[in-house]
Amino acid sequence: MAGSRTETVAGDFNRILEPGSPWAQASFPLPGGDTWEYREPGALVLVRNGWLQVTAVPYTRSNDRVQILDNAKHMYFSRERFAVPPGGKVTFEIEVAARTVGTRPGDLYDGYVSWNLLDFTTGWAFDFFTSGDTVATVYGRLPFPGVTIPDTGPARAFCIFNELKDYAATPGQVHSYRITYDQGADTVEFEAGGRVVDRYENVPDKITGFTAALGLMSEIDIVDGRSVSCHGQGVIGRWSPMRVITEG
Repeated sequence: MAGSRTETVAGDFNRILEPGSPWAQASFPLPGGDTWEYREPGALVLVRNGWLQVTAVPYTRSNDRVQILDNAKHMYFSRERFAVPPGGKVTFEIEVAARTVGTRPGDLYDGYVSWNLLDFTTGWAFDFFTSGDTVATVYGRLPFPGVTIPDTGPARAFCIFNELKDYAATPGQVHSYRITYDQGADTVEFEAGGRVVDRYENVPDKITGFTAALGLMSEIDIVDGRSVSCHGQGVIGRWSPMRVITEG
């Protein structure tokens, strides 16, 4: 008997400022009952032709204590957790464009646009990062606030950034990205521009679902208890609606 196949589209960005939007301002609970929100107060949000554009120039948000909270400046989480069929696979597709303002030349991590697939039950993250002229894939399992990550595989917490040296990119260029996670085969595959650019096998956990995220970020280590991630630079990001295909 053939397995089932479903396709959905996660968009409706025209509702992004409303309580019933499919997307929520990203945030994490903190000890003591507070909440850390990934929101640049001066960000300009534009929805046009079905695409979401966010401009945050300059970056101002920072956290001196927790690296994960310092990294993302402005971000949205999907309200839906997209389930992975038991033993099946899920594919996510999107188009993304990025421009940076005042970032250090050649330094992707000084400011970039992100598309993230996150599992807040295990800490897994499969992402694409782009600064306009550089693209990287991300394969990691991270200690998100409130998440207990499994002690499986050769490393419990890790993050592997793979800067794609042979993938040409220019500022403002629209790129098509595709990530496929196969729970049955324990693999994740990354495609950019219609070709496979990265692949990991032996994923050590059976991931059951993902929250999607759209973000403006940096990735600069906190130094001596002080964030150094904001120095007047900023980023402009654009995202198309996201297509989700499940098979299994």
